[in-house]
Amino acid sequence: MKKDIFVVGAVIIKDGKILCAQRGIDSTLALKWEFPGGKIEKNESPQDALIREINEEFKCEVEIGEKVEHTVYEYDFGIVHLTTYYCKLVSGEPILTEHESIKWLKPEELSKLDWAPADIPAIKKIERDQLIIEKY
Repeated sequence: MKKDIFVVGAVIIKDGKILCAQRGIDSTLALKWEFPGGKIEKNESPQDALIREINEEFKCEVEIGEKVEHTVYEYDFGIVHLTTYYCKLVSGEPILTEHESIKWLKPEELSKLDWAPADIPAIKKIERDQLIIEKY
């Protein structure tokens, strides 16, 4: 039986563009693109996990907004339960600490990247949510 892995992802919006992060060469799903975030620790809310992960991985702070999507995707290493949230950058600029690369893209440009499969349903929703993007 595969392990359930509960993770969160940040759809960070700045000036109408969204932060996309490329996984490291030595990580699982190497060089795939994702919304930054990570695992939810025991006794931690998804929002608290996201704030912690963004601070740890990118040395900046975000404000959590509306939920984008919840996706369950079965990989060979486990079943990932990914919840993504729209976020606003409130302090600092993202600094690479674990990822290979980052890009700021317009919503309509997101599908040009090679995304981790669990992130794709969120991308499809973001492409339809132009009014929400404009709020951030």
